[in-house]
Amino acid sequence: MTLSRRALLSGTTALTTAALAPGAIADEGEASPLVAKAPKGFLPMDVPGKVVKVSAKGDFKATMQPNLLWPKADVAKRLLEKAMMELTGASNLVEAMKRFISKDDVVAIKPNGIAGQKGHTMAVNFELILPVVEAVLALGVPPERVMVFEQYPSYLAGCRVNVRQFKLPPAVKTGTHNNNNHPMPELKVYQGVGTKYCKELLDATAVIDMTQIKDHSICGYTGTLKNITHGTINNPHEHHAHNASPQIAMLYNHPIVTSRVRLHITDAFKVMYDRGPLDKDPKTRLLQGAVYVATDPVAMDTVGWQLVDQLRKEKGLKSLKDSKREPRYIRTAGELGLGVADPNAIRLKTFEV
Repeated sequence: MTLSRRALLSGTTALTTAALAPGAIADEGEASPLVAKAPKGFLPMDVPGKVVKVSAKGDFKATMQPNLLWPKADVAKRLLEKAMMELTGASNLVEAMKRFISKDDVVAIKPNGIAGQKGHTMAVNFELILPVVEAVLALGVPPERVMVFEQYPSYLAGCRVNVRQFKLPPAVKTGTHNNNNHPMPELKVYQGVGTKYCKELLDATAVIDMTQIKDHSICGYTGTLKNITHGTINNPHEHHAHNASPQIAMLYNHPIVTSRVRLHITDAFKVMYDRGPLDKDPKTRLLQGAVYVATDPVAMDTVGWQLVDQLRKEKGLKSLKDSKREPRYIRTAGELGLGVADPNAIRLKTFEV
């Protein structure tokens, strides 16, 4: 299924009244009063089609904690810093983060912990979340204007956020919307289905998307786009028909989302090539020891999709397309102008440190 931007906009209900989030008021005349506005004089960096991958050198075991489930904190930060420097040309992690976040922003960080709950391990690692939070604080954003949020408490706990010794810096907020904290008018984004975005998203002027590379039993692949759409709306279950294509692309394309999300960080210390998104079979997750960064969610998801299909081929499995789970929404997102979906036009830069 293909979809033009004109067709999308004609099917989207304009927002006319809403409780406006602090710092998130749109210019007069914009389509939605909940469109976020960057702080005056600040222009976030945008690099369409570029994806940076940084892998850890040497034996994978040397990069991991003794349980071989979580990366060592210094390794995670080193890979993140190198990736951010290569994406931006900055000299360190904090200077790189300044390309995307202003000290005057209200910042929301959305990890993905659905497969980390109930003792499973396939979630965005706290060791990667913490240096992201610390970099945002170091550039001058007050901690009370920074939030790490997820859909449910078990998902946030799956990332080990504020669990036992895994503590965020003092005064940094956490939140979960539980599919019932969405103070805005309904939008008819797809086939008349009424949908709302969560308060944690609406309250922010800048969003950092932290996700993984995973097979998904319904939509084939779950990565940057789906983490933001189905992870923030009030009714994700109503947007799964037809392998969630084109729903994911359409939900991401709304200005409520596109005016906020500035950076995508992919935790690829482990990837899942089958039976996702839950972490039920350890055989379907493979150690990769890598971190990806991009501003382009379509390019990042295209790279992730290719990796999943590559691993499936190596394991003697059908491709996602042949399994009738092709993530067509990624191409639709490209058609909507959300990023680069053509693999030949994507610049994947790889490094080892």
